Amino acid sequence: MALSVLDLFSVGIGPSSSHTVGPMRAARLFTDGLRADALLDSVVRVRSELYGSLGATGHGHGSDKAVILGLQGEDPETVDTDTADAQVRASTERRQLCLAGTHPVSFDRSEDVVMHRRKSLPAHPNGMTFFAYGAEGELVRERTFYSVGGGFVVDGEATGADRVVADDTAVPYPFTTGGQLLEHCRREGVSIAGIMAANERSWRPEEDTRASLLHIWSVMQQCVENGCTRTEATLPGGLKVRRRAPALRARLREAEATATATGQPVSDPLHAMEWINLYALAVNEENASGGRIVTAPTNGAAGIIPAVLHYYTRFIADADEDGVVEFLLTAAAIGILIKENASISGAEMGCQGEVGSACSMAAAGLCAVLGGSPAQVENAAEIGMEHNLGLTCDPVGGLVQIPCIERNAIGAAKAVNAARLAMHGDGEHKVSLDQVIKTMRETGNDMKIKYKETSRGGLAVNVIEC
Repeated sequence: MALSVLDLFSVGIGPSSSHTVGPMRAARLFTDGLRADALLDSVVRVRSELYGSLGATGHGHGSDKAVILGLQGEDPETVDTDTADAQVRASTERRQLCLAGTHPVSFDRSEDVVMHRRKSLPAHPNGMTFFAYGAEGELVRERTFYSVGGGFVVDGEATGADRVVADDTAVPYPFTTGGQLLEHCRREGVSIAGIMAANERSWRPEEDTRASLLHIWSVMQQCVENGCTRTEATLPGGLKVRRRAPALRARLREAEATATATGQPVSDPLHAMEWINLYALAVNEENASGGRIVTAPTNGAAGIIPAVLHYYTRFIADADEDGVVEFLLTAAAIGILIKENASISGAEMGCQGEVGSACSMAAAGLCAVLGGSPAQVENAAEIGMEHNLGLTCDPVGGLVQIPCIERNAIGAAKAVNAARLAMHGDGEHKVSLDQVIKTMRETGNDMKIKYKETSRGGLAVNVIEC
């Protein structure tokens, strides 16, 4: 099996890759299958049942809305984020879905989108089953899907909910461990990004990969801008969490304008870290608003890589587009290792699988563009993951807001520090990336279910929601 950089980074919609992007894709796959098999016209009703973490926190994560949109043919990358809620509301009020965008069927939201808060399917915590019925009530098709993190969806019937997408593409430098990746780099005398770039050519021309990654970067930049220019005082969802990004950017710009006017540097020695905080807050406030987002590698941790990448382009003197591409290729290599050997799903691993993975990936990417050797990059990734081990996923009210938004800011700052620590060394270190990924997987397996994106433990039960 092989994974591409474009599997790790994809454009979607907030607030969750596993709970919003995945269910939307699964619902669309279901109706696309009906149409492909010439069954769509015989369907008069569709029912969706969501289980495990999807059922427990799906309302707060927008899983029910995502399913409705997906059944109607919407795709996470292209759905109009400004009108998505209105589309769902209209379908609910008129009691009708337009399957695959073309075939109208009756719809009773309370009966046809069922959230099982205490039931799970066997293969993965994020399971969902779709049923299509004919005019006489007969079952036309039943299909189960699993949303396994980062927007990845697998067909339970076809794959048994494997953690990775089956892809038999032969790549020149296959790797499933950090040790194998470093050996490729040593033998070929190239960087981790160089190994990734060579593998990516197995799927598409190099210029296409570059263009796609720069598009990913442009979406990240627009996401920050959107998060800094929203005018609503609070985030949606009922917790009344205040937006901080717009005011913070105004203060930072004012401090820089004052410094420029006086010919003096900004007095705050941690001014750069304030910008890192801003970038992460902006992305995750936009994510919480259901805006356009890049899964990096998940939505819950979507602010970390953009924040560190913005830090690179703003504060590193020789930053350029080549560096952006190198950063993302390097980060993706680490994400592939984590996804293949553990999981990036909060419902499986807790937040160590989301924020921990993103922190590890961002640390590696930054270390690479700062001139780190492959061994130093692997060390940076290891530091980023090691110091997120055991992190729980306990979203208050099932919303991707508390503690998720601030956790991204902390994770981004931690990634920068991990890269800097690695740069002070020579790449030699006691704990390998492979060992820390194995430890993360074992820790996640040992973690109680209530701490894995169910909102039944931790802050989620100790913070009053309203």
